[in-house]
Amino acid sequence: MMSKSLKRVAKHAADLGLDIEVIEMVVPTKTAQQAADAVQCHLDQIVKSIIFLGETSNTPVLFLTAGGNRVCPDKASKIAKEPLGKADANLIRAKTGFAIGGVSPIGHLNQIRCYIDPRLLEFETVWAAAGTPNHLFSTSAQKLVSATKGVISDFCE
Repeated sequence: MMSKSLKRVAKHAADLGLDIEVIEMVVPTKTAQQAADAVQCHLDQIVKSIIFLGETSNTPVLFLTAGGNRVCPDKASKIAKEPLGKADANLIRAKTGFAIGGVSPIGHLNQIRCYIDPRLLEFETVWAAAGTPNHLFSTSAQKLVSATKGVISDFCE
């Protein structure tokens, strides 16, 4: 039986004309390294969905970063044009519909501002969570940019 989150990601992808293949993982993929090992790709081909809370707008802000990179909070705040705070698990689930570890770049409950690490564009194929900690999908980085309406920005350490 498909989870609601997974269904939402699949439907959003179909609505966008984004042809994705969702794979159910039988090994843990909670970390970027575990996911990279599972699909046998470079660590930076894993798309990490990092969510901060915009402290002025009181809305979540999504940063899609390459698996080996870390978001620099100062750069991220400058790009988002507001101070960014920690988004806890409850806020993330309420605003996106996803649990931590399964936050997909697409299929959110609400429209979300998105910024994308340029490192991801160096790969033909990238892998992202498909709404659960046990499901991944692959797509081209360029299609991910279009699908998320993400702004390519330098926000990594």
